[in-house]
Amino acid sequence: MKNLERIRWRTRRGLLELDILLERFVAQGYGQLDQSEQAVFEALLDLPDNNLLDLMLGNTPAASPQHKALLEKMTAV
Repeated sequence: MKNLERIRWRTRRGLLELDILLERFVAQGYGQLDQSEQAVFEALLDLPDNNLLDLMLGNTPAASPQHKALLEKMTAV
């Protein structure tokens, strides 16, 4: 539970569009991720806002198959 609170805090970003996408995913899909997917999600949260938004919108290709798979789950929510 404490981890989920920390994740919710980390999804608060400087771009409203990114806030909306990330908060929706955490509310509806984060709980279904396994530990390795959660680690990939946290790595994505380390990216600068504009880079992460470009990945989520499909404007930039994912750097790895793990990122691509998770981004697909994130945008499907």
